Amino acid sequence: MQNSFDITTLVFLALAVFVAWKLRSVLGQKTGHEQPPKDPFVRRETPPLRPDQAQDKRDNVIRLPGAANDPAAAAPSPAERWKDIAPPDSPVSNGIEAIVRQEPAFDPQAFLGGAKAAYETIVTAFARGDRKALKTLLAKDVYDGFEQAITEREQRGEKAESNFVSIDKAELTGVEVKGKAAQVTIAFVSQLISVTRDAQGNVVDGSADQVSEVNDIWTFARQLGSRDPNWLLVATEAGA
Repeated sequence: MQNSFDITTLVFLALAVFVAWKLRSVLGQKTGHEQPPKDPFVRRETPPLRPDQAQDKRDNVIRLPGAANDPAAAAPSPAERWKDIAPPDSPVSNGIEAIVRQEPAFDPQAFLGGAKAAYETIVTAFARGDRKALKTLLAKDVYDGFEQAITEREQRGEKAESNFVSIDKAELTGVEVKGKAAQVTIAFVSQLISVTRDAQGNVVDGSADQVSEVNDIWTFARQLGSRDPNWLLVATEAGA
């Protein structure tokens, strides 16, 4: 029994020595120079940049439009904003500034574009006798005058036609602000074919094939700050 026990013990000891030798060959052994295990949650320090890298980093900064350090964010002076419309410190330029102080979104260039569209719409609507279209664009006293002219033309049995060839000029000639009331006067120069025919179709005014130059001075008005964005035609006169 003793001999059997000793042999078994020797076998297990030999097997243990073999396993330990095998693990050593696979895992290696400590030499004193091993790196400690890394903690993924520890903050890593950014290595310092070289001088050339620091310059590149400054050059790659993206400045958002309107930021305090954005040179383009500085608002242009009134002279620059309206230089294509009116000379600096002129009554028109000062009037535009007075409107902008109450309605910062006011854009005189966009206003001129809208005024040209309104001018063409009103002239052609008057020729057609379109009272509905006129009523939304004219102040009451101006509408009353247009409506009366249309009625008289209808009573005579006449019909008018107006066709725009071009609008050559739309120039701001006056801007006035009193309290909340703003008025803008525009001088229009247009090329127009206009003709009026009687009940029998005979031409009684104008020409069906001749282009005429028309000069008009129109004044539009609006209460600044109101919810209604529309400017209404409040006065018309023939230009020189």
